[in-house]
Formats: sequence, C-alpha cells, structure tokens
Amino acid sequence: MNSLQTLTAAAAAAAALMLTGVAQAGTTLEAIKKNGFIKCGVSDGLPGFSYADEKGNYSGIDVDVCRAVAAAVFGDATKVKFTPLTAKERLTALQSGEIDVLSRNTTWTSSRDSAQGLNFTGITYYDGQGFLVNKKLGVKSAKDLDGATVCVQAGTTTELNLSDYFRSHKMKFTPITYDKSDESAKSLEAGRCDVLTSDQSQLYAQRIKLAKPDDYMVLPEVISKEPLGPVVRHGDDEWFDIVRWSLFVMVDAEELGITSKNVEEMKKSSNPDIKRMLGVEGDKGKDFGLANDWMATVIKQVGNYGEIFERNVGQGSPLQIKRGLNALWTQGGLQYAPPVR
Repeated sequence: MNSLQTLTAAAAAAAALMLTGVAQAGTTLEAIKKNGFIKCGVSDGLPGFSYADEKGNYSGIDVDVCRAVAAAVFGDATKVKFTPLTAKERLTALQSGEIDVLSRNTTWTSSRDSAQGLNFTGITYYDGQGFLVNKKLGVKSAKDLDGATVCVQAGTTTELNLSDYFRSHKMKFTPITYDKSDESAKSLEAGRCDVLTSDQSQLYAQRIKLAKPDDYMVLPEVISKEPLGPVVRHGDDEWFDIVRWSLFVMVDAEELGITSKNVEEMKKSSNPDIKRMLGVEGDKGKDFGLANDWMATVIKQVGNYGEIFERNVGQGSPLQIKRGLNALWTQGGLQYAPPVR
C-alpha cells in the first residue's frame, strides 16, 4: 500500500470512528429520560454517605450527588432510584448498565479509570485509609499493630493498601475479609479481630453505629490517598459532563456564596460568574442539553458543597467530621472546581 492509500485508509477509519461516536453519544441521557429517573448505585449502609432509614429514605453526601444530577436532568431532585451495592458488586453493576452512575465512596485509581472501562467525574470527598481499634487494646499508633488480626472489606483497594503498609514496615498481620462494611464492624465489636481498616470517613461512620462508640478510637496514621467520587462508564461524554458538572456547580456555588436559600436573591447579583451559573446570562443549559437554569435548580433543591458536607458528615451531623482537605481551596483545602464560563 502506497503512502496515499495509507492516508486515505486512515482518514476513512477516523471518519468511521467519529460516526460511531456520534451514533453512541447521548444514549445514556436518552435512556434516563425515557425511564423517568436516574439509577444510582450507593453504599449498602454507610451513615453520612449513603444510608436508608427504617422507611427506606436515603440520605448522605453520595446520595446528594445523585440528587443533584436528577435536579440537573429533570428539574426534580427526587427522580432517583437508589440501588444499594456491596464493594464487590458496585463496579460490575455500573459496567453492566444496571445503574447509570455510581456514587458510593469509591476510590479513583488508574486501573479503574482505564482498564476497567470507567470514568471518575470528580472528587466528592478527599479521604485516606486508617485504622479503628478498641481502646482497651492499648495501641496508640498503627506501627504498634505487628501481628494483629485485621478486619477488611473484600473487593476494595483497602486490601492492597493494608498489605503494602504492613510489608513496608516489616510487620505481619492476619486478614479477615467481609463483603459488607457492617459485617466487618460487628466482627471488631465481637473481638474477632484486633483492628478494622477502611477509609477514615467510613471508620467514623461505622464507629457511631457501635454499641459503645466511645470505647473505640481512630488511630492518627493515614496510610493512603483515597479520592472518592462519582463514576460513569466509558463511551458517553455527554453523560460524563452532566455528572461531572453537577458536582462542580455545588463547589463553585459555595465559593460564590450561593446557597439553597438565597438562589433567587443571588439572581439579582451584578457578578457575571453568578449570572452565568444561575442562568440569568448566557445559555449554559444548551451546552449540556439541559434547561438553561439547571445549575440554579441543583443549588436550590440540593444545596452547595458546604451545605451537603455539613448536614451529612460535618458539624451538623452525628459524624462531626472537620472539613480538613475538603475545605475550599480558598480556605486551605483541596476542593476546587473549574469556572462556569
């Protein structure tokens, strides 16, 4: 094949790929609109992140992310169907199409973002792996855990981090794995293991569910980076953008001082960033195939990032987790979203 034929063939292949992409684009959003709700995968019971009460009503920061997406798409934050999933089930459920988006304290890693066919759309919560122990064990540091029996949830990056940490510190441990986070916490409480390891946010959530939470403490060491955020499947950039910006909008809103209670008042602002975000100027809805005021609807119905953090995991919640790394970048944290323009 000569160079001209090669170029022609390459151009034809590229064109075919472009046409395929066009044909596939938007299929997720179209299916969601046809269903009339978003299928959101969440935790099987983690207070502050995704947790159902006795009436089946879900709450949590991960739950609010899905509600924000529903508010964006339908103008109604209640149009979500939540599917509780174990750590083992969650990625398969998304890959198979059982759910449209996964918002389940899931760590963003290179393999998940590539080989497993998934795309993380942002970071809801900056976390890190830690250890929960009974105070009577007398342990003050993770470096004192040589020979410990460790409860760990199966199908998570936690298992690999645990092994790496003990190996790097020339310590030994005996793992006991469980499919559900509640099972591992109950095993710690029953004395079947010396320590429970998981993301620190999860440890605080599990601690308040124990019969005597004050008898337990989270050790000071954080042994890994665990950026947690929403996930979608590869292959649909339109849906990826909607999920990504539903979170970004809440972060930007906090920075601009827009809350669920002052949205209408802020529409009168002279700040061009606020005008664009709230649909007073421009056509940012058209960019996403959504209503022009969709960002205002997200903030009004769900809240800004600070609001969803505080009521679910912050000082206004039983967990009382400090903002820390999850403070805005203007306040010494890592939460930072691109501008709406």
